[in-house]
Amino acid sequence: MSDTTVIKVTSEAAPVGAMGQKHLALSKKMAMRLWENEQPSDAKPMTQRPYEAIGYVIDGRAELHVEGQMVVLEPGNSWVVPEGAAHTYKILEPFTAVEVTSPPAVVHGRDQMS
Repeated sequence: MSDTTVIKVTSEAAPVGAMGQKHLALSKKMAMRLWENEQPSDAKPMTQRPYEAIGYVIDGRAELHVEGQMVVLEPGNSWVVPEGAAHTYKILEPFTAVEVTSPPAVVHGRDQMS
């Protein structure tokens, strides 16, 4: 039997993860989180994750470095980081974006909710 439950999450009431991300929605196969007003910073350490991530920039600018490639992300841009790809982000301007991970990053202990 399939699950037909509808879930609604209000951004203001969404749980916040240890890295400041808001957990907007979570299903068995994917999760959506909001990175809101992330401040400019040096690039994070290069990492590889056991899930893929896709995202959409709402505001600000960031560099995305994936496997030796670099793209500048700006409002209206989307991105994909394949599962297992070495990558890092560098926030250039206060940055707001929505990101979806599949399978959910929280399942892999990446996004522990507080």
